[in-house]
Amino acid sequence: MNKILLLLLTPLFLLSKVHYAKVEPYDSVILKSAVSGQVMDVLLSAEGTILTSKRVIHIDDKLDILHIKETKSSMNLVQEMLDINKEIAQSLKGTVKRQEEYYKRISKLSTASKTQKDKAYSSFSSAKTQYLTTREKMISFQKQILDMQYKVAQLEESIAQKSIVMEGKYLYKLMVRKGDFVAPGTALARMDDTSRAKLVLYLDSSELKDIQQKAIYLDDVKTKYKTEKIWKIADEKFISSYRVEIVISTPSKLFSKLIKVEIKE
Repeated sequence: MNKILLLLLTPLFLLSKVHYAKVEPYDSVILKSAVSGQVMDVLLSAEGTILTSKRVIHIDDKLDILHIKETKSSMNLVQEMLDINKEIAQSLKGTVKRQEEYYKRISKLSTASKTQKDKAYSSFSSAKTQYLTTREKMISFQKQILDMQYKVAQLEESIAQKSIVMEGKYLYKLMVRKGDFVAPGTALARMDDTSRAKLVLYLDSSELKDIQQKAIYLDDVKTKYKTEKIWKIADEKFISSYRVEIVISTPSKLFSKLIKVEIKE
């Protein structure tokens, strides 16, 4: 009797379990604001579409644009001052050289008085000081230009971050509206990668054995798909099961359809 019962039960254990999984986008991201400001425009008609270089959210950037213009104007003025001081430094460099040569020449003359030698040294020292002061001004102007260039780069990045442009992504939902004020970290939109799809299963540990060598059947049709990811820690919700992801081609019609999944020898 026991042998007959064992024979009857064995085929049942050999059968694969049937799972159902929803066809999901390969990835889903909540886009958050990196800047603060008032939302000036939202392209609500873009929801539910795959975008091609469209600006879907515009955050107020008028002050940034004005600040860039003013900073660039200031930078041009500082550059002019730097150029002038370069010419002055070049002239002073020649003066320093002549004064130094004169001082060295007169300091060796026994016929020159101490007053003449002191005056020659004073002229040389004064010219050198003027030259070094001008060089110091040049370095200060160069530092100001670098600081302004950095400020312009920051403002340009801020402006870029205030125009949310998406390329090749599916815009599922816009989370802000015109007139809203956003701060860094505010959720702006959810976008999905629909270039591929995935199926998420929760399998018993026994089903994971040699899973990479097993065939995957979708709606009773054998496929060439293999498991993409296998979690080694049991799921928090399904505490006795392990999450498994199978990456598949984008569905020809709609996502979110339930598919019958079997993993067989």
